[in-house]
Amino acid sequence: MDIMTVSPGTRTGRVGIPSSKSLAHRALICRALADRPSRIELDGFSADIQATMECLKGLGAAFSFSEGVLEITPIKKIPEEKKSPQEAHLPCSESGSTLRFLLPVAGALGQEAVFSMEGRLSERPMERFEQVLKDHGMKIRRNGRELYCSGQLESGEYVLPGNISSQYITGLLFALPMLEGSSRIRIETKLESADYVRLTEDALCEAGIVWETTQAGYRIPGRQRYHIGEGNETVRIEGDYSSAAFFLCAGAFSQQGITVHDLSPDSRQGDKRILQELERFGAHVEVRGSEITVRKGQLRETTIDGSMIPDLIPVLSIVAAGAHGVTRIRNAARLRMKESDRIMSTCRMLQSLGADARELPDGLVIYGNGGLKGGALVDPFRDHRIAMSAAIAACICSEPVMIKDADCVGKSYPDFWEDLKSLGME
Repeated sequence: MDIMTVSPGTRTGRVGIPSSKSLAHRALICRALADRPSRIELDGFSADIQATMECLKGLGAAFSFSEGVLEITPIKKIPEEKKSPQEAHLPCSESGSTLRFLLPVAGALGQEAVFSMEGRLSERPMERFEQVLKDHGMKIRRNGRELYCSGQLESGEYVLPGNISSQYITGLLFALPMLEGSSRIRIETKLESADYVRLTEDALCEAGIVWETTQAGYRIPGRQRYHIGEGNETVRIEGDYSSAAFFLCAGAFSQQGITVHDLSPDSRQGDKRILQELERFGAHVEVRGSEITVRKGQLRETTIDGSMIPDLIPVLSIVAAGAHGVTRIRNAARLRMKESDRIMSTCRMLQSLGADARELPDGLVIYGNGGLKGGALVDPFRDHRIAMSAAIAACICSEPVMIKDADCVGKSYPDFWEDLKSLGME
């Protein structure tokens, strides 16, 4: 059991931030499917990004990394008569993005494969997605933590809900352009986390893929190829707002503030909404080019809609505990299907540190009084965002915070503990 002890008290200083995990997933897939080699400038590898790379290797791509530059050799299209009957082994680890993005891609390539899953990944909802893929030519079966797929994905109309996972839509957007015929995606309900699908659209556009937005979803012409244009051989992945959110929230408790650099002010990452949420709490937010500084203000209660920012809810719950008044988090039922049941695990984390908090079916109610006691061992349920949020809670605790299984932060932010230690105590 790896326990990290975080001293109580507010922090101040500057932190650089790793490359966006969401953008890196998408760039890796598009360039692994492209018509010629290319490069990605990438600051750091999380476990989730490693999982996507390993799965793309299993599908036939090759990678080499040196001095912050990742060289990508794309997957070769193998003629049908030369295809090996051997299954491709695709280790997803705990990455839901990797599995949901690449399952339809394997079908579009006609590749027989076995996806291996760890943690809670095999328990997270996929039934509707798998059925839609089976209705269009794929064969899919499960055996414990392994998912087997074979068969050629076929073009047609794909009907999916928008309130379970936007990753289903992204996976289809990657796969359907490679099929022989045109396809449609019809989204039955409001698309939650729509910002993430817009990141997919940006990545596809950069790779020369075209589509048409319809009232119900998308129309995607078939027989397209991923193309790396002249002057686009190298792409740099911008800093990750999801990771930055932890230190930006810590800044909300600091008189001197915390500055996070390497963030794009024009980013289309959905978790850039952290800036709006902090301002609504009453924190002072200052943007200067690629640097963002957050300082303490009169933190007050607010209401948070979690439908578009599910990954921010655990750390925003810490800000709520450090504010004054009753903060309500709503429309966040999908949090129960993450690496942990994040409504439950966030609530237990808060309560163990002395907060007055309770669960709702789709969110939380937090009665903030400006601080927390601490002095407890937090079980993050091996959920990286719960562990990092508990560490930020130490900023408003009167006693140290102990965090079990601290190595779980490697899923998204391997250098988190070092970056936290680099900050000074106020």
